[in-house]
Amino acid sequence: MLRTMSGNASGPSPARPGTGSPVFTTTHWSVVLAAGHGSIPGAREALEKLCRAYWYPLYMFVRRQGHSPEDAQDVTQEFFARFLEKEYFGLADPARGRFRSFLLASLKNFLAEQHRQAGRLKRGGGKIIVSWDAATAEERFVAEPKDEATPEHIYEKRWALTLLQNVLSRLGEELTAAGKERVFAELKNHLWGDKGEEPYSVIAGRLEMTEGALKVAIHRLRQRYRELLREEVAHTVARQEEIDEELRYLIGIIRG
Repeated sequence: MLRTMSGNASGPSPARPGTGSPVFTTTHWSVVLAAGHGSIPGAREALEKLCRAYWYPLYMFVRRQGHSPEDAQDVTQEFFARFLEKEYFGLADPARGRFRSFLLASLKNFLAEQHRQAGRLKRGGGKIIVSWDAATAEERFVAEPKDEATPEHIYEKRWALTLLQNVLSRLGEELTAAGKERVFAELKNHLWGDKGEEPYSVIAGRLEMTEGALKVAIHRLRQRYRELLREEVAHTVARQEEIDEELRYLIGIIRG
């Protein structure tokens, strides 16, 4: 069984850009972009983290192109192998440095190349660099709602949802490490401001706290979620000033 990826892309909080620097170098994608213009320690590791966090939107895109589950697994795995081994990040443009866009463009180029070669990928023939549970991948795809949108739009929507899930996983890990797993389980559905069907008094009773304390806990949880959300987005853009724009775009994709 291949390893199931949790999708985490944790790392340090974004810092302010240095004077004259085209990127702020404390996030995954900014490190990778900087490596395209020189030798930067940790660039490959940063790129692998990003690929592990966002493999599923690419798998979904390949499936929407009409590939069978087996072929989609082969194609996606081979793409990641070449993407990492050939250091494609050297081709990325820091002026338009969103990782999601660069990754999709790279995949499209790879698919076009495969089509030109008209060669069939052999299962198990290459080194597995980015791995996942293949059965889980297809189960997720089959469970996707019917959507007549373009594969590109579906890719971006799934990217946005994956990003939110990554943030939720990080938040859950933090609370579990702090011994607050039960609090997280009760309150995770209240992160977006929806009070839900149950009154706060009922939830507070289950958690053995006052309603006032519960409201404080929800406020802090939402605040921490927003912080982690900004960090996660920062890992996928080239410059700090792009964070808010990318956030608005991804939330718009989900709501649309």
